[in-house]
Amino acid sequence: MRKAEAATTAPAGSSLRATRRTSLLVTLILGSLTATPPLAMDMYLPSLPEVTRSLDASAATVQLTLTACLAGMALGQIVVGPMSDKWGRRRPLLAGLAVYVVATALCAVAPTVESLVAFRLVQGLAGAAGIVISRAVVRDLYDGVAMARFFSTLMLISGVAPVVAPLIGGQILRFTDWRGVFVVLVVVGVALGAVVWAKLPETLPVAERHAGGVRDTLRAMRRLLADRAFTGYMLAGGFAFASLFAYVAASPFVMQEIYGASPQTFSLLFGLNSIGLVVVGQINGKILVGRVRLDRVLRLGLVVVIAASTVLLLMSLGVFGEVGLVPVAAALFVLMSAMGISLPNTQALALMRVRHSAGSASALLGTSSFLIGAVASPLVGIAGEDTAVPMAVVQLVAAVLALGFLVFLVGRRKGAEN
Repeated sequence: MRKAEAATTAPAGSSLRATRRTSLLVTLILGSLTATPPLAMDMYLPSLPEVTRSLDASAATVQLTLTACLAGMALGQIVVGPMSDKWGRRRPLLAGLAVYVVATALCAVAPTVESLVAFRLVQGLAGAAGIVISRAVVRDLYDGVAMARFFSTLMLISGVAPVVAPLIGGQILRFTDWRGVFVVLVVVGVALGAVVWAKLPETLPVAERHAGGVRDTLRAMRRLLADRAFTGYMLAGGFAFASLFAYVAASPFVMQEIYGASPQTFSLLFGLNSIGLVVVGQINGKILVGRVRLDRVLRLGLVVVIAASTVLLLMSLGVFGEVGLVPVAAALFVLMSAMGISLPNTQALALMRVRHSAGSASALLGTSSFLIGAVASPLVGIAGEDTAVPMAVVQLVAAVLALGFLVFLVGRRKGAEN
C-alpha cells in the first residue's frame, strides 16, 4: 500500500516541480491559503458593535472573539506543521479546511458570545493549516533565491487580504447582519477546499515523511532550535512581526485620536501603507533577490525599520516641535514598506536551513511570530491615550532585537547568499 502511495505521490510532486515556475494556479492557491485566516480575522471587524448588541455582551467580551481566533492561529500552526511532515501536505490541509468550514458555520449560528468565542478558537486552530502548510509546500518545491522570490509573490496576494477584508465586511453588512459575514467565509472556505482537492498535488513524497509520533516531532523541533542560524532567523522574523503588530494595534488610535485623522483618512493611509509593503515585497522578489545577498537585503530592511522607528519616537517626544499627521504618516509608510524586504527574507533564509521537517520549521516560524506579536501588541497602550511614544518604543525595541538576533546568532554565513 505504501509503495502504491509512493508511486502516486512522487509523480504528482515531480510534475508540480517541473511546472512550478509557470503555475499561476498553484501560486494563487498558496496565496489564498495564506490569506484566508486574515480574512477571517479582519472581515469581521466592522460588525463588532452589532455583535455586542445582538448577543447582549460587553465590548470587552466580544473582543475575546478576536483574541481567541488569533490564539488559535498561533497554536494551530505548532500542531498542524508536524502533522504535515508525517502524513503529507494534502491530508492535514484538507482536514484543516473542512474543520474551518464547520467552525465558521457554527460561528454564524452561535447563540451566545461564549459559544462564539469557543467557535472562533476552533476556527483559528483550523485556519492555521493554510498558513503553515502553504509555507511548507513552498519549501518542498523551491530553494534558495527561487524560494525568496516565491515568498515575495505570496506577500503580494496575502498582503492585500488585511486591507480589503474590512471593506468587504462593511459592504456585506449593507445587505445582511454579522452572521452573514460568517456565511460568506463558509462559501470562501468551501470553494478553496474544492480547488485544493482538485488542483493541488501532494508535494511531500512518502519516502521523505516522518513516521514518528509526538516524541519524534519534539526531537525534530529541538534540532531546529539547536541550529543557531535557524533560531536567529526565526527570532529576527518574530520581532520584525512584533513591530508590524504594534503598528496594527496602535495606528488607529494614534492617527485618529492624537493626530486628528478621520476614519476615512485613516483607512486610506492604512491602505497606502499596505500597498507600500506589497510593492517593496515585489521589488525584493523581482529585482533584489538574485542580485544582492539575501542576508544583506534582510539587514537593510531591519536598519530602515530601526531608522523609521527612531524618527517616530523623536517626533512623539517633541524633539522636532509639534508635528502634524503628514510626517507621522510618512514615517509609518517607510517602516511598513521596509517590512516587504524583512518578513519574506527571514522566512526564506530560515527554511533554507531545513532539508526535512519543513512543516515543523514552518510551524515554529509562524507560532513564534504570532506569540511575540501578541505579547508586544498590548504594550502600545501602556502609557495611556495621549501619546504615541509607546508605539514608537515597541517598534524600535522590536526592530533592534530583530537585528541583534540576526547579527549574534546568524552572523555572516555563506549559505545566506544561495
